[in-house]
Amino acid sequence: MKSLRALHLPARPDVLDRRDELAAVLDGSAAYVPVPDDPREVASLRDALDVDDPIADDLSLVISTSGTTGIPKGAQHSPASLTASADATAARLGGPGNWVLALAPHHIAGLQVLLRALASGFSPTVLDLDDGFDADTFADALDALDGPRRYTSLVPTQLIKVLDSPRATAALRDVDALLVGGAATPVPLLHRAIDAGIPITRTYGMSETAGGCVYDGIPLDGVVIRIDDANADGVGRVVLGGPMVAHGYRNRPEHPAFAEPGWFRTDDLGRVDDDGVLSIVGRADEAITSGGLTIVPQVVEAVVVEDPAVAECAVVGLPDDRLGEKVVVFIVPSGAGTLDSERIRGAVTERLDRYAAPREVIELAELPLRGPGKVDRRALRARFS
Repeated sequence: MKSLRALHLPARPDVLDRRDELAAVLDGSAAYVPVPDDPREVASLRDALDVDDPIADDLSLVISTSGTTGIPKGAQHSPASLTASADATAARLGGPGNWVLALAPHHIAGLQVLLRALASGFSPTVLDLDDGFDADTFADALDALDGPRRYTSLVPTQLIKVLDSPRATAALRDVDALLVGGAATPVPLLHRAIDAGIPITRTYGMSETAGGCVYDGIPLDGVVIRIDDANADGVGRVVLGGPMVAHGYRNRPEHPAFAEPGWFRTDDLGRVDDDGVLSIVGRADEAITSGGLTIVPQVVEAVVVEDPAVAECAVVGLPDDRLGEKVVVFIVPSGAGTLDSERIRGAVTERLDRYAAPREVIELAELPLRGPGKVDRRALRARFS
């Protein structure tokens, strides 16, 4: 039996020095858990995922989740689940191609960019993210990318920066596909990208499904979607099945999310329409209970972000002596007009109901993030409670 080893994957071009180890992940000759530069995060992952301890011979990757609890879990993948993901992605996008990596490679979305390119025989172009994402540098990388088809993947906060740069927008317009995931893509941002001529594909998936497995609401080949415990509107817990589903969590064989072999029970709430298109409504573990009523943050955010003065927003529940929790929205201004709290509250009241309207509107320069572009609601609650 082989042992699980740590694999340092920096968010810089020198990550390509790890080609041999990445090839071992694909052929199953070794097993790795990708780790970043941060020594504290490395130590946390080593302890939580029992690095250097034995692992089953059929497994080659343990990828840490960026879950809301702050305690890392490790989704276990085999070469077969990773290959199933790569093949289904290539089939949906139009064939294998080369990629620009603009994401942290120790998370599943960034790692899959590397694995897909290398599995197809290409050398991906990698951005140096030590000083953050720069749209013009991204444009240079796209212009230099070779291959019969050219792909890249971003999170919504990066796409905003690209659309603010005419040069980066023009470069991105010429790729064969842009995958956007890691966090829900606001509808106004999606429309802005489409209007700019960018070939955007919204992805839904997670570490436990080897990355995105539903593109623009349609499952990739081999993926099955089930909605459990649906209410009268068809909204319930999203459950995903298919060959790219992980083989459980490292050292957590009885975890209920993997109670059914080949299926992963997510924390997401969604519905599937008559055409088989999946829509994500929100997360069950982020719902706010205010005055005995339940509010899904993402539903409120979808209304708030339509305000032209709002670039990004996050809705959380903060403690309240009378209501239990009060709805609070944190907003990053777009610079287009004046941010008007009453206008925002009125829009939510009109579209949803008065109980869902934010009691407070707090302006921030940026939203705290965790993992690949996901808003860290726990950090917001800790800071403002």
